Amino acid sequence: MQTFTDSVHTALQLITSLEPALLSIVGRSLSVSATACALACGLGLVLGAWLGVARFAGRDAVLTVLNTLLAVPSVVVGLVVYLLLSRTGPLGHLGWLFSFKAMVLAQALLVLPVVTALTRQAVEDAERSNGEQLRSLGASPLFRSLLLAWDERYALLTVLIASFGRAISEVGAVMVVGGNIDGFTRVMTTAIALETSKGDLPLALALGLILLGVVLLLNAVVSLLKRWRERADGNVGIQLPLQGAL
Repeated sequence: MQTFTDSVHTALQLITSLEPALLSIVGRSLSVSATACALACGLGLVLGAWLGVARFAGRDAVLTVLNTLLAVPSVVVGLVVYLLLSRTGPLGHLGWLFSFKAMVLAQALLVLPVVTALTRQAVEDAERSNGEQLRSLGASPLFRSLLLAWDERYALLTVLIASFGRAISEVGAVMVVGGNIDGFTRVMTTAIALETSKGDLPLALALGLILLGVVLLLNAVVSLLKRWRERADGNVGIQLPLQGAL
């Protein structure tokens, strides 16, 4: 059995040599998560923005269900998608089970509640600050939701980055619906689980280091966006009084 030092050394060699098998897994993982986030964010941003300003009977119940979905284990989402796409399921005729499309669907359903809930909170906070003025101008709830979402676009960009991090680090759902088939549905998280169980620690460690690097990069981008937004807001706050004085 290889020592930890040997495993790390071999893992770094795999990364620096751009091993084709390694690159294939990384590329597939990034493609699945990016596609899933694009689909989930397209729907989640609109739905969350609307929930942030809409007031209707049963809204509290809807928000309770939405917040509950935030804590649903990924394997449960994978099980639901598996049942939908199985031969006897309502979507079995699509033939998506154990395919790229099945993994995208599972991750999109997993990320959708996250995007919707965080967008709803951001827009609702903006509604408390600026909604009264928009209502006085006769703006409809849908129009207000779009305006407020645009006003909070930098905060929502952080939501998008966080959702991608949630998707790419997920393992349970894609394992269930993708089957971890080598060359077809194997992604970083499922490959790490498989290679560790097989004892191929260098490959598992190499994939783990790349995954950590992706997550670290996402967190760095979020931090930079936050600092840039705070600096921009601070500059606006300084300039406005000066303009008023002039």
